[in-house]
Amino acid sequence: MLCIGHRGARGQSPENTLASIALGITQGAQWIEIDVRQHSGELIIIHDEYVDRTTNGLGSLADFSLSQLRQLDAGNGQQIPLLAEVIRLIDRRVKLNIELKDSASNALVLQCIEEFVQQGWQYQDFMISSFIHPDLVWFKQQQPSLAIGALSAGVMVNYAQFAQDLGASAINLCDDSINQTIIDDSHARGLKVFVYTVNDPREFKRFHAMGVDGLFTDYPARLNQWLCDNNKTQSP
Repeated sequence: MLCIGHRGARGQSPENTLASIALGITQGAQWIEIDVRQHSGELIIIHDEYVDRTTNGLGSLADFSLSQLRQLDAGNGQQIPLLAEVIRLIDRRVKLNIELKDSASNALVLQCIEEFVQQGWQYQDFMISSFIHPDLVWFKQQQPSLAIGALSAGVMVNYAQFAQDLGASAINLCDDSINQTIIDDSHARGLKVFVYTVNDPREFKRFHAMGVDGLFTDYPARLNQWLCDNNKTQSP
């Protein structure tokens, strides 16, 4: 079961910052998940449309110039990073799940990935995910080699068929709505199942028993410790 650092290691470091991402890597996450938005022709790493929750600023992103956004304190003296800065920090040590928060970022994200592929990265080092499914279709049409993660907060009538229709390689499901049927249906369609956001060891155990392929967690070290302990108990 894969450990996916949710916005880095946001349970212990300011989310979506370089410090949080570095901590997630140190704690053994195999994937790091971040949120991307377009602002002034650049790709910034922030979840919300407003800066109030995650920085010392107040207001919407549109109220600030890019320079002003970069001067805000995103926690412990960290600034809002750019996508290229995150990729350079990761340096292929782990894989990167880029969640698209707006359609305006699509072309810029693809351009950024293409530039790093030219520098030695592989398309398989990235996954593009979004709740905006038409954007996932666009990415798959533009670059079929990119992995797509279809985000959903609920279980659809046709279970994982929607993700298969999108050309996804994984379905990323909310922990509150997942059930065994959609896990089994996803696997039957050749899709991985990743669940967000799971922080309780009791839930680690439950989802592991259900056969999910990975968990998004705010505490990568906690999940990795559980996986290590579980492997010891399973050893003969």
